Amino acid sequence: MSVLHVATSKLPTPFGTFDMHGFADSESGKEHIALTMGDLQAQTGVLMRMHSECLTGDALFSMRCDCGFQLNEALKRIADQGQGVVLYLRQEGRGIGLINKIKAYNLQDQGADTVEANEKLGFNADERTYEMAKAMLDHLGVQSVRLMTNNPRKINALTNLGIPVTAREAIQVGKNSHNNAYLATKADKLDHLLD
Repeated sequence: MSVLHVATSKLPTPFGTFDMHGFADSESGKEHIALTMGDLQAQTGVLMRMHSECLTGDALFSMRCDCGFQLNEALKRIADQGQGVVLYLRQEGRGIGLINKIKAYNLQDQGADTVEANEKLGFNADERTYEMAKAMLDHLGVQSVRLMTNNPRKINALTNLGIPVTAREAIQVGKNSHNNAYLATKADKLDHLLD
């Protein structure tokens, strides 16, 4: 995989000012970003969230998932600590893309759960990969991370890429009547660590 840093700029947010680093993946044609705060060079146990794009949750405030809530919480925690990184990866709908995600939502409206919907469309329950994270973290000088996640597959993916995960920090936010079944499915079928 060929993931290269392209540009960096400042990004002021309600939580504080982050550095935004753009990366291009020449193999997939996708662009990913890292939002960083503080000095990360040669730091160990850097607070990090590896967040897959969710247009509906991150930008349109959907209550069907917990994605936007998790992104906001991660940015807030990093700003409160004054150091950390969010890898924002362009893998909409657990890797199936936006239009297929809308189709999956329609199947969920008809009674399928989030895993069944993806499978009915011919996809695996989770199509995401995380190889791009290695190149991004190497560029940023991050040696090991404290990962904000409920998903043990992300911990395994980073570990398999040679990125030590020194701790997992739970990030359970945004539970509501619209996403109760979605969260239960993530726990039951995708092994997410949820209370």
